[in-house]
Amino acid sequence: MPPTPSPTVRQLAPEDESLMRAMLRMFGGAFDEPDTYGRRQPGSAYLRQLLGRDTFIALAAVQGSEVVGGLAAYELPKFEQERSEIYIYDLAVAAAHRRQGIATALIRHLQEIAAQRGAWVIFVQADHGDDPAIALYGKLGAREDVLHFDLPVAPR
Repeated sequence: MPPTPSPTVRQLAPEDESLMRAMLRMFGGAFDEPDTYGRRQPGSAYLRQLLGRDTFIALAAVQGSEVVGGLAAYELPKFEQERSEIYIYDLAVAAAHRRQGIATALIRHLQEIAAQRGAWVIFVQADHGDDPAIALYGKLGAREDVLHFDLPVAPR
């Protein structure tokens, strides 16, 4: 039996709506949150507009016709200097495809995009207890211990 080919990492564009939807389903399965990622997905026009924005980066790891990993990031233009930072918002690999270097490949692809854009840094957060994510990010970058707060949106 021939070895399974490695997934191809590609940046999604407005015409990749079906891949984005497949990536959302994969996130739902990987995070065990199918409703969060599948129940109220955005409409086609919204997804095409999002995928066309310079400030949103979606990367899919595709093997055959299946999305086996994905990364969603935002480029944040800074105000104190003429530079930007890139924030990895979501990164996941389908359970059956973990420990094969897919997450690292997604981050490496993002690093290439960040370098092309002249970004200052890429940052990501990991939850306490998510040891695989902490190990991955620790292998690829420097750790900073910070606190994260969710502030409610004020009612209007």
